[in-house]
Amino acid sequence: MDLPFPLDRDRITIAILALGGEGGGVLADWIQEVAARNGYITQGTSVPGVAQRTGSTVYYIEMIRRGAAGANRPEPVLAMMPVPGDVDIVIASELMEAGRAILRGFISEDRTTLIGSTHRVYAIAEKAAMGDGTGAGARIIDAAERRSHRFIGFDMAAAASASGSVISSVMFGALAASESLPFPRDAFEEAIRHGGKAIESNLKGFELGFDRARNGDPAAAAPAGPPAPTTEAGRALLARIEAELPEAARPVAIEGVRRLMDYQDRAYADLYLSRLAPIAALDDGEGRMTSEAARHLALWMAYEDTIRVADLKVRATRSARVAAEVRLAPGQVMSVTEYMHPRLREVCETMPAGIGAFILRSPRLSRWLEPLFRRGRHVETTGLRWFLTLRLLASLRAIRRSTLRYREEQARIEEWLAFVQDTARSDQETANELLTCQQLIKGYSDTFERGLANFETVMREARSFAGQPGAADRIRLLREAAFADDDGKALGCALASDAA
Repeated sequence: MDLPFPLDRDRITIAILALGGEGGGVLADWIQEVAARNGYITQGTSVPGVAQRTGSTVYYIEMIRRGAAGANRPEPVLAMMPVPGDVDIVIASELMEAGRAILRGFISEDRTTLIGSTHRVYAIAEKAAMGDGTGAGARIIDAAERRSHRFIGFDMAAAASASGSVISSVMFGALAASESLPFPRDAFEEAIRHGGKAIESNLKGFELGFDRARNGDPAAAAPAGPPAPTTEAGRALLARIEAELPEAARPVAIEGVRRLMDYQDRAYADLYLSRLAPIAALDDGEGRMTSEAARHLALWMAYEDTIRVADLKVRATRSARVAAEVRLAPGQVMSVTEYMHPRLREVCETMPAGIGAFILRSPRLSRWLEPLFRRGRHVETTGLRWFLTLRLLASLRAIRRSTLRYREEQARIEEWLAFVQDTARSDQETANELLTCQQLIKGYSDTFERGLANFETVMREARSFAGQPGAADRIRLLREAAFADDDGKALGCALASDAA
């Protein structure tokens, strides 16, 4: 194994970058315990942060072999913080933390072993972005491989979940497997035992982290294909996809069908494929336009109405996921409290179309009912009262086609698809941009209304210059401007500039 320094090196420096609650302090204690038991003087410090996600902390460990030659023998003076260019090992609990270590200069190509998890914990700014605000994970992995002497990376959060442990024990196992420290494996395991907490589960996490650092993650190596249908309806829909859609679009369409059968029923999934077929017939780009249509159409047809939100809140799979996340122990009772704020419009949209439209059109009724929905409320969805209420609301899926929201959404979808098809006959690049504009529509409540208003504005402008040179670029610029802020200032400026 090509190590950046000999294993008998007298001084070793380690930086750990971890989010709050991930056991970075426990990991640092384990490392110091291993070093102290194996002839090293160690010191550990930490600088907590509160500005990112759940708070990000830098732990720094410096160790010097007892009796090492030096001017300050016998008591060495150790540093309090890592210094750029002077870190031998960096351990990052999440991909963006690895990126942060690179930006801070902790990673050196000639000496640093970088051990990092490749999973993501998204920052508030990433989640709140109107468009795709996620960081460029692939670029960070590429930088980690290029800028470090050696990079050991895999999804450590998944490994922790698989082992029933915590990510700190998985990182500890990966550190042992890296052989960057001059200690045998059993010395690392003994440090876990000495800690005295959750020994069995931590040893399991350590073992899995050690194995995946040495042998890789088998799940990552095997490409995941679309799931095979398990019902007669699913097999019939798959046959239709294979007969009507280009090969490049089939994986996305299969996922779209799966989602829409879960959302409504087989007939709804059939409608989805019937809407894709005319676009596929026009596609001369090896399935690119059909793939875009399959993705964005499925997202729009599975819009988040109150029925869908209620359905997702009371699913057994969700309860199981939350229980796993909080590590619910046998005999413990879990209580989940949600914040809900349905507005009058959303309530009316769940009603039969005639009734809902009548209420919204009546100023007197709207003024009388509006105060009832001005304030949100906290509801315990694991309690019987609210669980049954949400189950009743979710059961309205059977009458969703008669609701006001369904009628409105299907009309918008049909108008959008007709515009796309008309454009695709002469300009498929512009048609692809029109398809991508569906990204503007997301969520519910104020978020949905803002996105819908932006979408309608962009579509209205696009109709005025469709067919002209540069139409695709103009649509792209308007869409990006709509994503730039919540109050529409960037879009307004882009519209003014385009008109000029």
